[in-house]
Amino acid sequence: MPSRESYEVCQEEKPLVQKAKREANQEDILAAALGMRMGPQKPSATFWQPLKLFAYSQLTSLVRRASLKESDWPSRSEKAHNFKVHTFRGPHWCEHCASFMWGLMAQGVKCADCGLNTHKQCSSLVPNNCKPDLRHIRKVYSCDLSTLVKACNTARPMVVDMCIREIESRGLKSEGLYRISGFSDSVEEVKSRFDKDGEKTDISVNAYEDINIITGALKLYLRDLPVPVISFDAYPRFIEAAKLTDAEKKLEAFREALALLPPPHAETLKYLMAHLKRVTQNEKFNLMNAENLAIIFGPTLMRAPNTDAITALNDIRYQRQVVEVLIKKEDVLF
Repeated sequence: MPSRESYEVCQEEKPLVQKAKREANQEDILAAALGMRMGPQKPSATFWQPLKLFAYSQLTSLVRRASLKESDWPSRSEKAHNFKVHTFRGPHWCEHCASFMWGLMAQGVKCADCGLNTHKQCSSLVPNNCKPDLRHIRKVYSCDLSTLVKACNTARPMVVDMCIREIESRGLKSEGLYRISGFSDSVEEVKSRFDKDGEKTDISVNAYEDINIITGALKLYLRDLPVPVISFDAYPRFIEAAKLTDAEKKLEAFREALALLPPPHAETLKYLMAHLKRVTQNEKFNLMNAENLAIIFGPTLMRAPNTDAITALNDIRYQRQVVEVLIKKEDVLF
């Protein structure tokens, strides 16, 4: 009859035996997934450990995506992925088709905004469901407007909100507001601080007494956007609307053009036009009316989608007219 000591030893060994069996099963599954043929002599534990770590990180993502039903995917109006050719270290699986990504270099593409990994041929099949992650956003200026808004989970870019709040708190009556430029080195400093500190950036009067530095930083942010606030897709409709002479038809054309803007762009434009309307209401002090502001913000908010210099020059007056109408009719268009 076994002693009590031997019984306790057996009880202690049971979990260890079960764990060893589970690990052996995991190794068999991983070997099958990688298409490896296993002989009677299995590799040591040091061989399996890095493969298990890679498999776990990849399968976690695959399970998350596989659990989504087709009806759960965001609509086509959502943000498209920003795929770039990428060289992956170690084994990786495509997060769209769940197949292994073969090769030593440039095995596939990776979304620069959310980190999604896919085959190059699969990237065109992925729905426009990019959900940007702040870990992948390297800077605020020059970052796509929709990308920044989604990554920060805000209605508008932080630069727009913070600069307008600061301007309205102490600068609406400043003569030549938006027309007078701030010291360029200070404007670049504000840009660098936003890129580094984000919403923690200090743009108060204690940091920058001259309000023209803040207006300069806001204009620079809008100019640096890779896709302007009035997007390239909507640009022709706005230009066509500006050319109309009938007042009712013009307003209707503007409403149709506004409907073409991506939601983050539309919300940013609405907020900015309301602000510029308040600037014009202080024209007695700042000497800035809708026409003056439109001359400044026309080329800042919209750019011709093609590189034809002659067309771009011809469009400048219509760009001014577009912004002027948006400011004057802000209360009925938004």
